[in-house]
Amino acid sequence: MADRLNRITTRTGDRGTTGLADGSRVPKTHGRIDALGDVDELNSAVGLVLAHAGGTLVAAILAQVQHRLFDLGAEIAVPGSAKVSDDDVAALDAAVDQLNASLPPLREFLLPGGTPATAHCHLARAICRRAERALWRVHADEPLNAAGLRYLNRLSDLLFVAARTLGRQDGGEEPLWQPKEKPRQ
Repeated sequence: MADRLNRITTRTGDRGTTGLADGSRVPKTHGRIDALGDVDELNSAVGLVLAHAGGTLVAAILAQVQHRLFDLGAEIAVPGSAKVSDDDVAALDAAVDQLNASLPPLREFLLPGGTPATAHCHLARAICRRAERALWRVHADEPLNAAGLRYLNRLSDLLFVAARTLGRQDGGEEPLWQPKEKPRQ
């Protein structure tokens, strides 16, 4: 395999533009660059979950997710390309079903928190939702691969169920939202 990055500092972005993988240059404020940054941040957040999740089923699932997020980044960096497939979305659906099968029904909203693995999973979920919104903004102007858009939607579901799973595996309680009572009139 050829070297992909043999020179890290190129100075080509010093004037506010950056290169896409197809060789074109766009402003660093371009929607594709925002989406790439959000997907990169999401992948880093998933890495934090993995650092705390040990040898769990969740870790095995999320290790594969990291590869698909790189594929999604490649899609964003090459306009018109498609790397994420319907099979990838189906794999997330299956993982959600598998993890959710052992969880009790949820009767109230959860607060993000709990164990370190759980808290990082909730953070990754929130970043995932932001990345999905960024992709939809790009898609409004430049059609993107529909499977990639669905992938992020399902991934936020997976990260929620993974947070619940990790919290229970670590023996933690799920912190439930306690709505403020309405004042009596």
